[in-house]
Amino acid sequence: MARSIRAAAQPPRSEWRETLSFLLKLAILMFVVRSFIFSPFNIPSGSMLPRLLIGDYLFITKWNYGYSRHSLPWSLPLIPGRILASDPARGDVVVFKAPPADEQDWIKRVIALPGDTVQVQGGVLYLNGKQVPRQRVADFVLPVTPNFGCRGAFQDQAADGTPICRYPQFRETLPNGKSYLVLDQGFSPGDDTPVFTVPAGHVFMMGDNRDDSTDSRFAREAGGLEYVPMQNLEGKAVVNFWSTDGSAQWLLPWTWFTAARWGRIGEGF
Repeated sequence: MARSIRAAAQPPRSEWRETLSFLLKLAILMFVVRSFIFSPFNIPSGSMLPRLLIGDYLFITKWNYGYSRHSLPWSLPLIPGRILASDPARGDVVVFKAPPADEQDWIKRVIALPGDTVQVQGGVLYLNGKQVPRQRVADFVLPVTPNFGCRGAFQDQAADGTPICRYPQFRETLPNGKSYLVLDQGFSPGDDTPVFTVPAGHVFMMGDNRDDSTDSRFAREAGGLEYVPMQNLEGKAVVNFWSTDGSAQWLLPWTWFTAARWGRIGEGF
């Protein structure tokens, strides 16, 4: 006689449990990617003009200099010291936790490494007692936009009457051959400094907009950085993935496209 076989009853599947499991896995994946592979960063100030504009968004790679607690979101104290450590190269553009509070993310250019001496005289950079070559090039010109104003001395107009900023621009070339553009807006307190000697385990940072950058030339008591511990380095800037002039409005989606600076997307370092 044939016997019927009843399939074992399956427990009801919980959609909430599956959703929570998916979200947890996604959160873990994002944590790993942002901590150890790459992370986004946006530019809030003009201290790295002309290379970086306010409203630029870029990716940094996280493996270049090793890992510390500052590699993790919120600087979670899960990594002791610095592991898989590697020193940056002079000229690298780096995101780091700004000392002494080690809370805010800043971006600057590495100018000097441990043992190097640095001095600025008359706005000219000297590295290990030798002047870093600096060549005058065409002015840096940038339209005035909602997220970028202009000091009176540098205001100008384009041929079509559009208001622009025009800054004197120079090309610096470090001893390792790394070349980049800097701005000089005239005399500022950072144009004449004492001789700095970079201690072990630290780097000397400067912004490319030399007269509008708080960096290693200034004491921490004055809001500066002094020397930045290598443990604070988070990653190396590699590519712009978005840029906006600040004119977009969330409720007007078409302005997201008209505000985009398309020519800056995909620019590498």
